[in-house]
Amino acid sequence: MSQNLFEKVWDAHAVKTLSNGQTQLLIGTHLIHEVTSPQAFGMLRDLGLKVKYPERTFATVDHIVPTKSQVEPFEDSLAQEMITALRENCEEFGVKFFDIGSGGQGIVHVVGPEQGITQPGTTIACGDSHTATHGAFGAIAFGIGTTQIRDVLATQTMALTKLKVRRINVEGKLAPGVYAKDVILHIIKLLGAKGGIGYAYEYGGNIFDEFSMEERMTVCNMSIEGGARCGYVNPDEKTFAYLKDRPYSPQGEEWEATVEKWKAIASDPDCSYDDVVTIQAEDIAPSVTWGISPDHGIFVNENIPSPSDASDEEGAQSIEEALEYMKFEPGSPIAGKKIDVCFIGSCTNGRLSDFREAARFLKGHKVAEGVQAIAVPGSEIVDHLCRQEGIHQVFEDAGFEWRGAGCSMCLAMNPDKLVGDQLCASSSNRNFKGRQGSPIGRTILMSPVMVAAAAVTGVVSDAREVFDVTAEAAA
Repeated sequence: MSQNLFEKVWDAHAVKTLSNGQTQLLIGTHLIHEVTSPQAFGMLRDLGLKVKYPERTFATVDHIVPTKSQVEPFEDSLAQEMITALRENCEEFGVKFFDIGSGGQGIVHVVGPEQGITQPGTTIACGDSHTATHGAFGAIAFGIGTTQIRDVLATQTMALTKLKVRRINVEGKLAPGVYAKDVILHIIKLLGAKGGIGYAYEYGGNIFDEFSMEERMTVCNMSIEGGARCGYVNPDEKTFAYLKDRPYSPQGEEWEATVEKWKAIASDPDCSYDDVVTIQAEDIAPSVTWGISPDHGIFVNENIPSPSDASDEEGAQSIEEALEYMKFEPGSPIAGKKIDVCFIGSCTNGRLSDFREAARFLKGHKVAEGVQAIAVPGSEIVDHLCRQEGIHQVFEDAGFEWRGAGCSMCLAMNPDKLVGDQLCASSSNRNFKGRQGSPIGRTILMSPVMVAAAAVTGVVSDAREVFDVTAEAAA
C-alpha cells in the first residue's frame, strides 16, 4: 500500500497502541537543552531510573546563554545554575553535551543538523516547540514538555496521537528578494495560526525541491506557528549531500546502504493525504507581521488591516487587540514604521546562508542612527564559518554588533531584551506580546535581508528597493 513519509516513519517507530488509542512511539533521537531538562532529570532521580539509551540523547545550551560575554560565572545567577545543572546531569547520565567553547555549542535546532545527528526517517523529540525544524531532513520531529522528556529519557518512547497529513505545494518561481521566510509567513497567513492543529505538514512542489537544506529548515521551523505538530520535506539528493561526512552521519560502506534506506522513506508518488493545498510562488512578496500572532502577516507594500476587514467578530477583536498593542493605525502602511532594534539570528534564520545573504546586500551600507542592530550566529560553527568568510566584518563595518552563539533576542531568557515599547525588526519566529523581553515590546517578523534593510533605513522597508535586489539578481 502506498504511504506518505509520515505514515512510514510512524509505523516504523510504533511500539504498540495504548488503551486510550494513542501510540507508544519509539523516539530515535532525543535533543535536550538547559531550560526544560532539569526537572526531567530530577524525576529520574526520584524514581531511581537511568537514561535508557544515553547514546541517543544529545545536549546543548542555548536559551539562557548571554551573547555579549560568555565568560563564567554569568551575571545572571539563575542562568549559571542552569548551565551548571545541565553539565552535571550530562556527566551523571552519560549524555553527550556540546558545551560553550567546545566548538559545537549552539541553538539545539542548528546543532542537530550540522553535526549529522538529524537524519531522514527518524523520530526526534526535544523540549522546545521549534523541533519541527528537523523535519527538513525527512524526520518526524516533535516539541515535547517536561513530563514527556522524562518519559523519553527513561524509556526512549512517548505516547502520541497520530496526526493527519496536509501536503502544501508551492509551485512556480519566487521573485528576486523573496525568501523561505516569506514563504512560511505567507503559508501561515493563508492557513491561519490554528490551521494546522491535528496535522503534520508535508512541504513540496518545485520550490521546495529547489530550496537549500537551510531554506527548508526555515520553513519547517515555523510549522508550529501555523498550528501544525510537525512539518517535513521528503529527503532527496540535497539532503544526502548535506549530511555526508558530518560527525554523526553514517561513514564508509554504511553510508551508501543508509542512503538507500533514506530514499525509500520518501512519500510514494501515488500516496494519499488528508488535505492538499497548492500555492503559486509568484503570488508571494516580501512578508512581514504587523500584529501579535504569526498569522498577522501582510506583504511589505500593503497596509495594516482594519477591524472592518475581518470576516467575523472574533477576527475583528483580534485585529483591534493587535492594533492597540502594536500602536498602529488601521489602514496605515507597514512600510515606514520606525524601527528601534534589528535582530538577525534564531533557530529560524541564524545559519550561514542567512548571514551570507544579508551580508551580500549589507556591504557598503551603515546602520541608521538610533537603531540598535545585533547579529547572533546560531552556533559556534556558524560563527567560525562566518569569520572565515569575513561575513562578521561586513556586519561590524555596517554597525551591527556581532555576538556569540545563542538564542539571544528571539526570546526573553537571556540579557538580550527589548526595553519599553521598542519596535524590533526580527528574523526570529514569534511576535507574541512580551516575546522579546519587555512586556510592552513589539516585534515584526521578516527575513534577514528585510531586517538588514530596516537596519540601514531605520524603518520597515522593502529590501528590493533599498538594495536594488532585482538588479543584483540579474547581475
